[in-house]
Amino acid sequence: MDIGDWRKRIDEIDIKILELLNERVKCVINIGKIKKPKRLPLYSAEREDEIFKKLFLANKGPLEEKNIRNLFERIIDESRNIERKYCE
Repeated sequence: MDIGDWRKRIDEIDIKILELLNERVKCVINIGKIKKPKRLPLYSAEREDEIFKKLFLANKGPLEEKNIRNLFERIIDESRNIERKYCE
């Protein structure tokens, strides 16, 4: 494969990641709708720790834990922003 082939593959993967992120955000919005009437906080340190533990265990590399943490901290932060927008 040449660089063009690898870039095409990356483009295909990016579309799949986008689809999965949108699916994740739909779940976040639904969770927010459940939390709102119960006055539950948007942020849960315990839940975030649980997410990272599961990700670290599932990881088969080459991403390192610090890479996973950086990527998912951003995903979680943006998810919290969306939950706030739709559910507060």
